[in-house]
Amino acid sequence: MFKKVLIAEDFQDTNQGIVETLRTEFNIPVIQEEFYCDKAFNRLKLALAQNEPFELLVTDLFFKKDHVDRKLTSGLELIKAVRELQPNLKVIVNSMEDNPAKVNTLFWEEKINAYVCKGRHGLSELVKAVQEVYHNRTFVSPQISLNVSDNVFELDEFDILILKDLADGLTKKEISERLKQKNITPNSESTIDKRVSKLFDEFGAKNTNHLLAKLIRKDKI
Repeated sequence: MFKKVLIAEDFQDTNQGIVETLRTEFNIPVIQEEFYCDKAFNRLKLALAQNEPFELLVTDLFFKKDHVDRKLTSGLELIKAVRELQPNLKVIVNSMEDNPAKVNTLFWEEKINAYVCKGRHGLSELVKAVQEVYHNRTFVSPQISLNVSDNVFELDEFDILILKDLADGLTKKEISERLKQKNITPNSESTIDKRVSKLFDEFGAKNTNHLLAKLIRKDKI
């Protein structure tokens, strides 16, 4: 089992509940907690520099603003920074967000290892998530995975932007250039290609024209 875990969560009661649960269930020797993303990142950075890296990060997505100045203001920003610092760190997101499209994006773009929805069964699901991630498997809270398996896939604004440009006949290279001109990120051609490929898989499309036709029939665009 993991020996060193960091919890990033801005509510003390939630933090304590997670820490107590993980210690009881897994007897993890080192569990540390931070209320701010900047401090969590600095703790991860220091541990790595001391050659005593954390093995697992459990983080919320949303951190309430207060009087403390912050560079990293959300769990998403923390994850992005962590992926640059320690690419192989296991990451579990523990949040209220339950939009399947947004959760899918976290797995696809940020390479998270598990997603747990806070709620009535949140702590028990977190225990399952830790077990699965330790064994190099992914985990998603049942209400999210049920939506995904039922193909309730919601396009986000970035998807729609790309699809409208494709429908206008633009190439992926041209779309990339337009995104850069509008200062929209991510904007690389490879990111656009991966995004479109993901949509092919989600909607069972054989090519771009087939994808657009399917989405029009479903009133997605």
